[in-house]
Amino acid sequence: MEQTKHEDHPMESYLRMDRIPHIWCPTCGIGTTVSCFISALKKYQQKSLEKVVVVSGIGCTGRVAGYIKLDSFHTTHGRAIPFATGLKLANPDLKVVVFSGDGDLIAIGGNHFIHAARRNMDITVICINNFIYAMTGGQVAPTTPLTAWASTSPHGNYEQPFSLPLLAASCGAVYVARWTALHIRRMSNAFLEALNKPGFSFVEVVTPCSTLYGRRNRLGTGLDLMRFYHDNSEIRHGADVRDLDIDFQKKIIVGKFIDRERPTFVDNMNRRLKEKYGDKYQWYGPQPQGQPIPAKVEAKAV
Repeated sequence: MEQTKHEDHPMESYLRMDRIPHIWCPTCGIGTTVSCFISALKKYQQKSLEKVVVVSGIGCTGRVAGYIKLDSFHTTHGRAIPFATGLKLANPDLKVVVFSGDGDLIAIGGNHFIHAARRNMDITVICINNFIYAMTGGQVAPTTPLTAWASTSPHGNYEQPFSLPLLAASCGAVYVARWTALHIRRMSNAFLEALNKPGFSFVEVVTPCSTLYGRRNRLGTGLDLMRFYHDNSEIRHGADVRDLDIDFQKKIIVGKFIDRERPTFVDNMNRRLKEKYGDKYQWYGPQPQGQPIPAKVEAKAV
């Protein structure tokens, strides 16, 4: 009997197949998000993939760096963004992507997050938000909705959570979007836009954690959570970022909220040192093409 010819999976060349199967639980949304990221990479034309770098921290999402077949770095807890900042400053020609979870990026890594956004570091940050510390036992995270149960909130959470789009926008991010693991095409398009956007771009992805968050809160399976996203997500592009709180099992506003222009950290450094030293100063990194570097923030319609 003739053997069927082996056909490579369309994403196989982007994954470290020697590390597959992955460790993520069934119905976890991280794998879906990685698939959308790979779809965006296929369309990304700005740089060769040899110049695309993925940095992750600690946690379930931190495993992404180990599965993506790019130059990738698995850093210590909360330090993905400063590590990415160092990579970008050492080699401005790189496209640096931070791919990590809400606990890693916003809790222990929160200080780095706000200052990277303030400086407008030219990095793309993808944040998986499953509302809980999943890998370490299901503790309350900075995004856990009020009244939701976690291992450290047996009576329901009473800490006010962050609204991640509001946090990113108020600190200076030039691109801010939120989608759920259900919105695969829109999520992939958002990743591509974020990759092509100079400056600090941020995409929040609300994903199911059926093993800990879903089970503790008796929300059913991962499929049940996806049905909830289908029935309760409202697409509202350009929404006021002050109105994007996520309440427990209530409506989730998704869309692209911020798309604006600001000079990046390296742009500002080059401009200032050029003013100071004139022709003695050699421009660091790729020079901006076409339009001059904007001197102030200018909002752009979305």
